[in-house]
Amino acid sequence: MALLRSLRTQRTTYLINSRTSVSVSSSSSVAAAAKRHSLHTTAALEANVQASSQSPSQEQHVQAAGILRRRQQHHQLLSRLIYSAGAAGVGGSRQHTRYVHSGQNGRHQLAQSSDVEGEAFREKRQLGKSASPKPSGTPQRDPLDVGFNDPVAAFKSKTTWELVRAYMVYMICSSEKLVEHNMTLLKLARNLLGQKLFVLLMKSSFYGHFVAGENRHTIVPTLERLRSFGVKPILDYSVEEDISQEEAEKREVESSVSSAGDNKEEGTMPQYHVDKSFADRRYKVSSARTYFYLNEATCERNMETFIKCLEAVSGATFGTGITAIKLTALGRPQLLLQLSEVIMRTRKYMEDMVGGQGNVLTHHKTIKDLEKYYATLGDNKNVQDFLKNVTSDKEGILHLFPWSGIVDEDSQLSDTFRVPDPQTGQMRRLISQIPPKEEEMFRNMIRRLNTIVKTAAELDVRIMIDAEQTYFQPAISRITLEMMRKYNKDKAIVFNTYQCYLRETFREVGTDLEQAKRQNFYFGAKLVRGAYMEQERARAQALGYPDPVNPTYEATTDMYHKTLSECLRRIKLMKDCGDDARKIGIMVASHNEDTVRFAIEQMNQIGISPEDKVICFGQLLGMCDYITFPLGQAGYSAYKYIPYGPVEEVLPYLSRRAQENKGVLKKIKKEKRLLLTEISRRLVRGQLFYKPKGNYVPI
Repeated sequence: MALLRSLRTQRTTYLINSRTSVSVSSSSSVAAAAKRHSLHTTAALEANVQASSQSPSQEQHVQAAGILRRRQQHHQLLSRLIYSAGAAGVGGSRQHTRYVHSGQNGRHQLAQSSDVEGEAFREKRQLGKSASPKPSGTPQRDPLDVGFNDPVAAFKSKTTWELVRAYMVYMICSSEKLVEHNMTLLKLARNLLGQKLFVLLMKSSFYGHFVAGENRHTIVPTLERLRSFGVKPILDYSVEEDISQEEAEKREVESSVSSAGDNKEEGTMPQYHVDKSFADRRYKVSSARTYFYLNEATCERNMETFIKCLEAVSGATFGTGITAIKLTALGRPQLLLQLSEVIMRTRKYMEDMVGGQGNVLTHHKTIKDLEKYYATLGDNKNVQDFLKNVTSDKEGILHLFPWSGIVDEDSQLSDTFRVPDPQTGQMRRLISQIPPKEEEMFRNMIRRLNTIVKTAAELDVRIMIDAEQTYFQPAISRITLEMMRKYNKDKAIVFNTYQCYLRETFREVGTDLEQAKRQNFYFGAKLVRGAYMEQERARAQALGYPDPVNPTYEATTDMYHKTLSECLRRIKLMKDCGDDARKIGIMVASHNEDTVRFAIEQMNQIGISPEDKVICFGQLLGMCDYITFPLGQAGYSAYKYIPYGPVEEVLPYLSRRAQENKGVLKKIKKEKRLLLTEISRRLVRGQLFYKPKGNYVPI
């Protein structure tokens, strides 16, 4: 029996690569087969020992001991096979870890392994040239050309065929007529070629360039290669419905109006009510995906899809990956419209009562200050009950309403969002009456988001909640901040997105940073220029409310840099005070190399290093490789936004990518020049069959 226990202990131990490698089962079919054979053989050996243990004899003990010796030899061979396969699969030196399976709870615990010691030095090749051997475990780092003009650094992760394909894709994107009618041409090609030939054509062109693969399994080689060149993934299942404008408008109008009707009472704000002219939210939007509400079952499926993304990221990135989600995928848009209007009407209520402008907490008023404003009402029970639910701390009021209860509990929206009239003391609603069925829909939306974020926390994957149109954004930001408060207690799991083309972005980021500081949670932000500028400007003009967009491109750049500088300033203050600087995490999500360069210069000036892990950079797969890869190879935290999904179901995504590239011809021009330079260089040096092998470790 002791021999049986020993065998079982050996069976539960197997080796996988950590840090720079992905799971060995993905790296090599040889290793996978070896592992399966090992487990099968172990089971057979155990069965033999078990049989022996029924009536032990000296001869059977000798047989069992022989089995144990053979099993130990088998494990040594397996270790060498797995190490060799892992080394061949990704390249570069590695540390190793052992996953020990616990029989009690079925979980795998990570432990340091000394069973396999790799070669101390490995010869590595870079673009066909030998480099000096590097000690095992030491990640490779390259100097960064902040001009982003180095074609070797930009494309060393690519085969020559991938460079040729990228050049052809960019050439097509430079043709306005082709891009303008791209969706029509794609559908025509599908009809003429048939499904098989069309899929083959797409995989060798647009799909192969902009999309990582069809499912969570086929994208693994792309994730492995990115990681070996210092780049991490933001995963997104990019399947989109290809519905007509008429169908989109119908769905949006039906799902944006309460069953009780669209009651525009006194004090309502027109921008937070649906308008059929702009019901198709894809209007003039090329760089963002749009979800149209169909029913609650669809939202449940969207939740499951996001969870599958989390699992895919977790399995391939060792806690460094990110998944992007949209709140409009998880619930009825009417609820986001109503919540957004409540938030803005609350700000207006506070401004009318105490003066000033902006979010409630920026006024720095206390509950005693509010009591003075309500003093003329005497001992009013409505006022007293209202003040009991105000969220405040020693510095003043944070929120007029108990948002934590709204997100965590079963608070009724219609009853919660009421304020006392300063003249009469009567409670007045800031939200129209919501029927019980729609209250339940709101609870479902929050439940879905809680499920996703809780899963992300358990899998050690971060969530980035995308920004959307300004008429949804107040509610999205408010809910996201509450998720930060709930889940970002030890590290930044949840990130909010801020669009810098909006006039209020700097103020909004400052307010949210203040809330994070006062409520002591980790703050995560993704800064983007924004995706809805043309639509927002047209809608504001048509509906007669102030244009929320910055007047010029330069003003948007200034807003981006100003907001980023404020975040960096606060990070420096935390470092100087000895606080945890990682309580603020910022992603610079930009394809603008001037903005990326500005961020690097600011980091250097105030003494923030890449190793502080507070600033990261992100670009789309297939765009601006000359920025992302040099950053990752120089030791900066660099990400690629990785879309995946079946070929025919990501056609709307590919159409938008083509449209977006048409609008950035200057960037395309530079990328084409660098691609052509690198292709020519490889041709001259006889490196047309160059195979990328990276030895970089993402920070």
